[in-house]
Order: sequence, then C-alpha cells, then structure tokens
Amino acid sequence: MAAELTILTGADERDLTKLDQYRAIGGYAQLEKARGMGPEQLIETVTNAKLRGRGGAGFAMGRKMSLVPPPDKRRSPAYVVANADESEPGAFKDREIMRRVPHRFVEGCLIAAHGIQSQNVFIYIRGEYLTEYEVLSDAVEEARAAGVFGDCDVVVHRGAGAYICGEESALLDSLEGKRGQPRPRPPFPPVTGLYSGPTLVNNVQTIASLPAILELGVERYSELGVEAAPGTVVYSLSGNVNKPGNYELPLGTTLRELIFEHGHGIVDGRGLKAIIPGGSSVLVFTPDQIDVPLDFDSVQAAGSFLGSAAVIVVDDRACMVQLGLRGAKFYMHESCGKCTPCREGTRWLVQLLERIEGGEGTRSDLDLLRDVCDRILGKSLCALGDFAVYCVGSYVEKFYDEFKRHVDEGGCPFDGASSIDGVLAPSDTHVHKHLPLVPA
Repeated sequence: MAAELTILTGADERDLTKLDQYRAIGGYAQLEKARGMGPEQLIETVTNAKLRGRGGAGFAMGRKMSLVPPPDKRRSPAYVVANADESEPGAFKDREIMRRVPHRFVEGCLIAAHGIQSQNVFIYIRGEYLTEYEVLSDAVEEARAAGVFGDCDVVVHRGAGAYICGEESALLDSLEGKRGQPRPRPPFPPVTGLYSGPTLVNNVQTIASLPAILELGVERYSELGVEAAPGTVVYSLSGNVNKPGNYELPLGTTLRELIFEHGHGIVDGRGLKAIIPGGSSVLVFTPDQIDVPLDFDSVQAAGSFLGSAAVIVVDDRACMVQLGLRGAKFYMHESCGKCTPCREGTRWLVQLLERIEGGEGTRSDLDLLRDVCDRILGKSLCALGDFAVYCVGSYVEKFYDEFKRHVDEGGCPFDGASSIDGVLAPSDTHVHKHLPLVPA
C-alpha cells in the first residue's frame, strides 16, 4: 500500500521542493498528459475518479469543474483559486503538503486550470504560514523559469490571518482586496466568483490529488479508499495521543487504526474520553464510536463530519466545559460580525460557558445554552455559526452530566487537573506547531 500513497509519496527519499528532484520521480509528466487530453476528457476522468473535496464539504471536484462554463459561454476569464488558508484548529495537513511537495500541488493547480480552460491560478495561503509561503513561492518561480506554466500564470497571495477567509466566498473578497466576509449565495463561484468571473475553488490536498489520479489511472486509484470516496487522505492526528502527526492513509481507515496503530494510543495509557473527527468545527464522538471508518459518508452516518480530516483525541482528564469554552472563544473571535446570529450568538455562548466553568451557572443556564445553539444553527450567512454550535452543542448533548456537575458542585470538578492544554493549546488556534509526517 505504501507505494501507492498518492500525495506525499517520495517526500522521505528526496527533496521534492526542488524541481529536478520532483522531475526525477516523474514530476510534471501528468501535466503533460493532461494537456494532451481535451478539457472535457480531463473533467470526465476526475469525475470518474470520484475525487471529493478534502477541505471540509466533500463536494465532488469533477462536478464542480463541470459547473464552470466553457469559454464560448462566459464573458470574462475563468480562474482557479487554491484555498490554502488552513485555519481549522487541529488541521495541519495542507502546510505539510506545501512544505514538502510544493511542485505536486503546483502541478495539480495547472492540471485544474487546463480542465476549466483557465490561464489564471491564484493560491491564497494562510498568512501565518511563512515557511510554507517561502517554499511554495520558490517552487512557483522555479517552475515558471523552467517554462512549465505555458500560457498559464500562478500567483501566490498571502492572507492576513482571518479564519473566515477559509470560507470560499470570503476568500474571494479578500483576494480582491476587500474585507473578507462571506457573500450571499447564489450565485456560486463556478458561475460568479473572483472578479465576477467563473471560478473553481478547491483546497490544497484536493488539487494535489490530481497528478496521482492521472498517474495511477481511475481504476487503480479507485482501489484505494472506499467506493463512494476513493483515494487517500492526509489525516492530521493530534491531542492526547502518543504519536501525533500527519498520516496519509486510504479513506475509510477506522478511528481505532489511526489512533492506536499509527498514533500509538493514548498518552500515559489514559482512558479515551472523546474524539473530534474533523477539526474543532464538527460534532464530537464518544469512545463507543472508535470503529467508525473515516470517510465522508460513514462519519456523517455516525453523526458528525469528516471535515478537514483533523482527528483530535481527548483523554479522560479533559474537562469538556473547558474544551467547549476554548472552541467557543475561537469562533467568537473569528466571526466576521456580518450576521447577527453568529456575531451575538457566539458571544452569548462564551458568556454562558464562562459562568458555568466559573461555578456561577444554574440549571437554567444549561437550558439556555441549548436554546442559544438552536437560535444560531442554520441561521448564519456562512457555516461559522454552525461550527460554534457543533463544537458546544454536541459537548452538552454527549457530556451533559459533566456540565450538570459544574452547576451542582459550584465549579469545575477537575480542579485544574484537566488535560485541555494538550488537546487544543492556545497556539493551535493561531499558529499550528509543525508536526512531521509519520510514514504509514
């Protein structure tokens, strides 16, 4: 299986930040293959491969490409925009790809551009990713000097550190020099996106998968993963686990395998209390769900979302009220303030959780907490409000007795012994610590 891992393959043996090293393993050969295909044929190949977006929503990339009108049916240029604004607490896979295999990512961008017949690629990278920005910029300049781009151009644009710009329409506004805030939709980016032109927006890992699909072929690529979502994904494993890091594995790998085989189990042999399967913005799992396969449909059927495939492990020392408060503060801080439910609701969640954690909460506060979640969920312009609700609401639902103990005992029963800082350290919400790839 290791030989077929598709994105980070070769990164341990060679310095794939260098063009000659990347070409030595067949780099940019798949771009030439793509350019030898008609755009419609390329889109059909991506569609048949059932490549689903690795950024969170899991939308089929081939379908998204097909929504971009062909040149004879559009009035302005089309754009490829790569979303490299990885800001989800617990996620650090895209930075690994950009730092270690930037040319594979760039090659994927150029393949996507050929598919929608675009001459313009913009890579919007998170502002805090300085090292990754420098590595990626050097790779872009090296490829440009070597004549790889053809009639296409690639621009690397640094964001300014706003979580909301990971939302595709806010990202487009930021890229245009405006304040990064979500746009009302429809129209959607494939019809009206960057500079009002048709725009394909996908995240780093999704785009970096394109060379592998062309290299392996649809049939062989489909042997990886599960039928409804073939291929591999880079799981970011963190929290109270012995061996955190990025693991590229087939979609459908179970939580048990990821945590106990690859992650070497829970720190200090502690008990498992909770698992957050897709970054802090998704609903929490309990230990009885340890055998859930980590693919889009299986995780959703189990009551959560795969999201960014950032798996956060929580041991039995962690206080779920503290963890919910940490998440709620993050989403309150990162709300753009454009819509009332998110702007006011996230602040209300924080105030209630602070009161409960501080020993001043009442039973009615627990009911109010649920009510506030109901008033936010599905009522915001973008999904940020929902993310705050998933984070807090699922903790209340799954660990209600723990919230009730805070009220009944007049304070936190963990008495400062919680492992919360090992789950979501303050740096995780702003600048993620680099964790090296651990070969599968």
